[in-house]
Amino acid sequence: MTDIQARGAELRRLHDAPELLQVVNVWDAISARVIADLPDTRALATASHSIAATLGYEDGEKIPLDLMLDMVGRIVAATDLPVSADLEGGYGDSGETIRRAIGVGAVGANLEDQLRPLDDAVASVRAAIRAADSEGVPFALNARTDVFLRDTFPTDHEKVEEAIRRGRAFLDEGATCVFVPGKLDERTVEQLVGGLGARKLSVIAVPGSVAPARLEELGVARVSYGPWTQRVALTALKNTALELYAGGALPLGTEQLN
Repeated sequence: MTDIQARGAELRRLHDAPELLQVVNVWDAISARVIADLPDTRALATASHSIAATLGYEDGEKIPLDLMLDMVGRIVAATDLPVSADLEGGYGDSGETIRRAIGVGAVGANLEDQLRPLDDAVASVRAAIRAADSEGVPFALNARTDVFLRDTFPTDHEKVEEAIRRGRAFLDEGATCVFVPGKLDERTVEQLVGGLGARKLSVIAVPGSVAPARLEELGVARVSYGPWTQRVALTALKNTALELYAGGALPLGTEQLN
């Protein structure tokens, strides 16, 4: 088994294990090193929004794919841990994008449906899975549905039903789990796990979300933090600058992590 195959197999195992997989999202080589060095870190995930912001682009596939993949490759090179890449909607060709991501060392990916017609979204997942299979790398596809991020479905009940419908179709194509971002309450998480199966739901944590320990009890496979980790870092930077401008000093206890 090659190194990338071993990392791919490990990422798949982490999604299937009974313990909740927490991935603290990173956006460049130094953030990857800082998080990878923590003893509880088992895998890394990139945040497309954060990488785009780092390089001066808006979110939503505004950053050129070459730049996105270059940063993914730098993150992969910064750690021996498995890395899952946020590849948004696949940049118009999910199969080729997944193939190129594997080429820089990624062994997992987020792939958004962007609420396209279900047949189109399923075809995108199918192409991604086939591309990974053709590369011979165990791959953890976190197939995302944006049902809870848009106003297409007016009620929570309709959103849950549509997320389950789409999620089941993605799982049938070979997706490892189904990513349903949004600020989900405990009841919604229970319903989604019930419809998709234990260890098949991936969620994002935002301020006020269900605690990780409870997500594990509910049977969630994975929780990530998207652009919020970068926002935490930038908030600390902003507040430090304000303190300095006000005549203060650098915070005591600041570590030399770079």
